[in-house]
Amino acid sequence: MLPLYVTSGEPAGIGPDICLSLADRVDERPLVVLADIEMLQQRANQLGMNVELIAYQGQIQSSLKGQLFVEHVPLAKTVVLGQLDSANAAYVLEQLRRSADYALSGQSVGVATAPVQKSIINDAGIAFSGHTEFYQESAAIERVVMMLATKSLRVALATTHLPLRDVPDAITTERLQQVIDILIHDLKIKFKIAQPRILVCGLNPHAGEDGYLGREEIEVINPVLESYRAQGINMSLSLPADTLFTPENLKDADAVLAMYHDQGLPVLKSQGFGEAVNITLGLPFIRTSVDHGTALSLAGTGQAKASSLHVAVDLALSMASTFQI
Repeated sequence: MLPLYVTSGEPAGIGPDICLSLADRVDERPLVVLADIEMLQQRANQLGMNVELIAYQGQIQSSLKGQLFVEHVPLAKTVVLGQLDSANAAYVLEQLRRSADYALSGQSVGVATAPVQKSIINDAGIAFSGHTEFYQESAAIERVVMMLATKSLRVALATTHLPLRDVPDAITTERLQQVIDILIHDLKIKFKIAQPRILVCGLNPHAGEDGYLGREEIEVINPVLESYRAQGINMSLSLPADTLFTPENLKDADAVLAMYHDQGLPVLKSQGFGEAVNITLGLPFIRTSVDHGTALSLAGTGQAKASSLHVAVDLALSMASTFQI
């Protein structure tokens, strides 16, 4: 029974706190947290949590309630709660590197990730734009797709972590075709939706309003969408984003494709923040993540909510069961 790895993320944030809550679970498949085991023990003590941390040595059974498998990743510097330290940037990236290596080499089913702080990694002189891009590069694939999901809504992104001024130039015919191909494939294979129904946001207000508010819909987006519709794919043409996300429109949709990060995700997070999951589509392994940041001010206070991590783990385990990995 291959394990699911869980990265603990930025050590000064709530990642270690929420990972410790996994000790309350008993799953068929072993969960293994990547973290400095001494730091985790100190955090458990600060939180008043009675957790037995067990060094992972290839166990194929789940840990018992109150226990947590940990693969030790050594910190470079002692952590001060809530205070970022670039000296530990390499520690964070080592978690990601190991999780990717294990998944790609068939030693795990994949990974669920706790939050990282992009800024401190870049401050350390390491170019880093996010988990999604890191795993894409590790897998050496041309394109992946970020999708967030709640129980009632899935939103995939045509572009991810780009400045807003760069988004129109990034929305090309080639990119849209790659994103849509991945989205359709993974909705069918990973989510077992035989005939996905997809709504697509326009880039501009009112989806360009026939060219008066922008021509991207006319020149790029709709021609791509029309080519899929001609193949029998149940996909809308570009729709105004301000009215697409209404209950009437969403009731029959399996996913929404938004053109940029803050077009679709605020709507999704307003509906289910703390219960949403970030999924990287297009990878050759399972990757899910929490829907929130490092919440530095809550680290070690006992106020951090672990619900998103548990939902991310649940989804990853469900996918692994579907694939019979």
